Amino acid sequence: MRLVFAGTPEAAVPTLRALAPLHDIVAVVTRPDAPLGRRRVLTPSPVAQAAGELGIPVIKAARLDAEATETITALQPELGVIVAFGGLVREPLLSAPDHGWINLHFSLLPRWRGAAPVQRALMAGDDEIGVSVFRLVPELDAGDVYGMRPVELPADATAATALDILAADGAELTVDVVAAIAAGTAESAPQAGEPTFAPKLVLSDGLLDWTRPLDEVYARFRGITPEPGAHTEVAGARLKVLEAAPAPDAASLEPGRILGEKRRILIGTATAPLAVTRVQPAGKGAMPAADWWRGQRDETLRAGA
Repeated sequence: MRLVFAGTPEAAVPTLRALAPLHDIVAVVTRPDAPLGRRRVLTPSPVAQAAGELGIPVIKAARLDAEATETITALQPELGVIVAFGGLVREPLLSAPDHGWINLHFSLLPRWRGAAPVQRALMAGDDEIGVSVFRLVPELDAGDVYGMRPVELPADATAATALDILAADGAELTVDVVAAIAAGTAESAPQAGEPTFAPKLVLSDGLLDWTRPLDEVYARFRGITPEPGAHTEVAGARLKVLEAAPAPDAASLEPGRILGEKRRILIGTATAPLAVTRVQPAGKGAMPAADWWRGQRDETLRAGA
């Protein structure tokens, strides 16, 4: 099929690479170069870099406006495939391809429609997570579903790890759906169930509340790692929590109380402590949590205060 592919982050790259040898991808649409790193160097998106390696023409657009619509429509694609592009597809572009657009979404729809489905699922402690391929419609993530696949995640998976796993499984599912559409055998069904929504995360979502039970604190840590990043406040300064795991066998501590050990620090929650092994104090680089704690002179310091 003649495809146009729209995507931006690393999570979209496996689908692009999986489709490229099977179909004629006439263009890749991605967000413009963005400043990265301390020197703010303008850098192409991961999808743009992959398209360059694959020899596919790239259209860089901050939004799919009239100019982008005209450019894409002129290519006469049979199908549009979108994976985490970062912008909305509206009419008349929505109807430009012969078969419309399909979207790979990293949740089991209609749960977690929106910008941060993986993060919100982990934060909520969902027992089941997965990927969906659905037909794009004007309403947010509401189109009929061509296929869904539950995906098993490791118990310690952060949002970054989960996205890597879901991106690989989602690429396989998208290839199958595109093949069915090409063969004329694809079937779709309306989404079933009550929708929940996954708004984009902000910095305040990364604040850990030590008065909550351990399972809730750890679920939030997993969902907000690496972005926007888990943090707490100690003696009026922000402390980023980079690596952590439950410590259900450790003695209970008051919520927020910090206890230093040889290779980790324990921070109390409403139930069992969280073991923190790597942190980043304000204005400093990442370091082992035990090293940070040995540099503190006040052993009565508490997280969240």
